[in-house]
Amino acid sequence: MIKLTFCLTRLPHLSVDEFQDYWWNKHAPLVKSHRAALRIKRYVQMHSLPVELSDGLREGRGSGLENAPAIYDGVAQLWWESAGDLLAVLETEEGLNASRALYEDESSFIDFRKSPLWLGEEKVVFE
Repeated sequence: MIKLTFCLTRLPHLSVDEFQDYWWNKHAPLVKSHRAALRIKRYVQMHSLPVELSDGLREGRGSGLENAPAIYDGVAQLWWESAGDLLAVLETEEGLNASRALYEDESSFIDFRKSPLWLGEEKVVFE
């Protein structure tokens, strides 16, 4: 399985609650509506909790607060069956249009400059 991990930072004019509400109630249904065209097998949103809940965990692992990575407002994870499936999306007009629609919507709530993403091959240790 190929997995996209997208660490999301909200645009500065949005509160965390506004960001997460829009992401869940507006963007998620949009992604779902384009699922077939984009060949997405699974889509998960992880909404951040108050940063104070993570402080002890980070300190306990030796990262310390001064060295802590940016705290994200959420993480999106999307799965494809294979790299070929993902690349095939770019070969259809329907896939390109769906990709464009998601990007346009994302630009209304995600600060792309502060939101890294990457693709990787998922290696399951146990289920």
